[in-house]
Amino acid sequence: VQLQASGGGLVQAGGSLRLSCAASRTIFSVFSSYTMGWYRQAPGKQRELVAESTSGGTTDYADSVKGRFTISRNNSKKTVYLQMNSLKSEDTGVYYCKGPFSWGQGTQVTVSS
Repeated sequence: VQLQASGGGLVQAGGSLRLSCAASRTIFSVFSSYTMGWYRQAPGKQRELVAESTSGGTTDYADSVKGRFTISRNNSKKTVYLQMNSLKSEDTGVYYCKGPFSWGQGTQVTVSS
């Protein structure tokens, strides 16, 4: 399974971005069984889990993004999304999507204060 992340960019604090992660080399029925996650890595820090979506439809979020970020998925499109609202400077980092077997290449999110 290959994962392609996109949607990062430069945004002012308080703004919004929507990240997408599209899977290839898999079929949607298999993709729907995957737990998919979004991670981020800020400069000088370890990579951390931001949000996760299970095959059963449950979601989980880091405390720092609860109420601001929403993970969703479209299994027929084999894509998982991360809607990020009320962005803060501390949300700056490289965002990676992760599936059960691989990582996406990362997309840079920069929030200016």
